[in-house]
Amino acid sequence: MAPITQLSQLDPNGIYSYADYLTWQLEESVELIKGKIMAMSPAPNVKHQRIALKLLRPIDNYFLHKSCEIFIAPFDVKLYDRRKSLLKNGEAFSVVQPDLCVICDKDKLTEQGCDGAPDWIIEVLSPGNSRKEVRLKYDLYEESGVGEYWLVFPYEQILQQFVLDELGKYQLRGLYPGNEIAAPHLFPDLQIDLNDVFAE
Repeated sequence: MAPITQLSQLDPNGIYSYADYLTWQLEESVELIKGKIMAMSPAPNVKHQRIALKLLRPIDNYFLHKSCEIFIAPFDVKLYDRRKSLLKNGEAFSVVQPDLCVICDKDKLTEQGCDGAPDWIIEVLSPGNSRKEVRLKYDLYEESGVGEYWLVFPYEQILQQFVLDELGKYQLRGLYPGNEIAAPHLFPDLQIDLNDVFAE
């Protein structure tokens, strides 16, 4: 069978697994959400990259000499529905590349990336992100058991903080404007000055 090198060779209505994903040799970056192909936005713009980097610095410094570790995209994260039994390697149907993710369980790290839900995911939205994509990822992160999820809106200079409750549902824990200090629920002594994050 000829290698898959272009998106046009794939069925947009098909259902694909992580095993399929590993065989593709695409120039474009794609994610799989419940088996469906999601083409990623074009390369992030300068504003997006600046914000991601300014978030990375204090978080990376905070975790220096600690057991948790932060990773930046491109970095494959395989996700499973935690309400179902954990599937074998070739039977995962969701793989995403969050802008930033924090992983505290070293057993989840593989040569390819992360196998299972990170503790904390941060997504910096780009102009190309659709509402559908945002909703799909919110639902996926919630059902996969990502403990904390931050959505960063660069142009509005707002950060939304979602935290899983005891029923496994996200609750909006914080809505931070760009002139406040944001702190993750999971690591409350980590203080992030959003003035610095959103500064041009």
